[in-house]
Amino acid sequence: MTIGAGHPIAPQSMTATHTQDVAATLEQVNALHAAGAAVVRIAVDSKHDAAALPAIRAGTRANLAIDLQENYRLAADVAPHVDKLRYNPGHLYHHERDKPWQEKVRYIAGIAATHDCAVRVGVNCGSVDPAKKEQFAEDDSLGPMLASALEHCELLDAIGFTRYCVSLKDSDPQKVIEVNRRFAAERPDVPLHLGVTEAGMPPDGIIKTRIAFEQLISRGIGDTVRVSLTVPNADKPQEIEAANAILGDIAAGRVRSVVDYGLSSLNIISCPSCSRVENEAFIELAKQVKAMTAYAADHAITIAVMGCRVNGPGETDDADLGLWCGPTHVNLKKRSRELGAFPYDAILPRLREELDRLIAERDHGAVAH
Repeated sequence: MTIGAGHPIAPQSMTATHTQDVAATLEQVNALHAAGAAVVRIAVDSKHDAAALPAIRAGTRANLAIDLQENYRLAADVAPHVDKLRYNPGHLYHHERDKPWQEKVRYIAGIAATHDCAVRVGVNCGSVDPAKKEQFAEDDSLGPMLASALEHCELLDAIGFTRYCVSLKDSDPQKVIEVNRRFAAERPDVPLHLGVTEAGMPPDGIIKTRIAFEQLISRGIGDTVRVSLTVPNADKPQEIEAANAILGDIAAGRVRSVVDYGLSSLNIISCPSCSRVENEAFIELAKQVKAMTAYAADHAITIAVMGCRVNGPGETDDADLGLWCGPTHVNLKKRSRELGAFPYDAILPRLREELDRLIAERDHGAVAH
């Protein structure tokens, strides 16, 4: 498979079994593969784990990635049996502490090249390179992550190893958004794997991940994804189902958070329909809003149409104009300010008034400056 450069975004997952339990691990790998996982990652923390890989490889057609955990030298044992090696820059310090990290990365890259493996540089908020943390303020958690990722990219480039991607993960979706945007601005050529670490149980874990994915993928950032959920082993394929559902919604323009696409044109967003929608007229209204506002296509204005009272009030705060729908009325907002509630058959003219007013305000401001 190929990632980056416009190729389809690939969902992936990770086994939660003991790797040495070949039967259980194979069962989970194949269940994830059958669910649509483009890559399945397996943790390897010892020689005993590595010894299980030949049997696992023989029993599956899935693309396998290995998480090297803390012993980078295990790369030599696992690479002949897998397709990708993942290492964490912050974990390179746990083994052979006196050896420079650069030597360890050269070793991993050399093994990967010999065995035709790709590499992921996996930077995680909970295990950042300690040397990098010392260079930043205590309350700056993103600076060390970004600096570490960029530094490892520079080294891999310098030694001529180009089959790599990067991930920068945090448990806070807003931090995931920010650090990945910053990385993509500096290294748009490097494929990114997206995920919110420790996202938790569904549905909360899916919602947190969705927020990050909507903001990033809608801006063209992200090439592989994982929805990390706390679920029983038998339910691990839910991660792939959730990832595919989110990717499908984003591709269709159905989003639940207000997305800044970075566009200089009209941006209309609407959430996917779900069981919380109290009036199915919401779906038709979203279509009507898109049609009615076509005349404003050249204006950088975001209009959000949300389908319920649970998420609608808060999720429209970041839109220039927001509508959240109740059973009989539609609530109209300008950013966080409530403008009133209107019947479904009266909301479009009222929305147009506010849209015209907003366009006039911005045009006047542009002339004044």
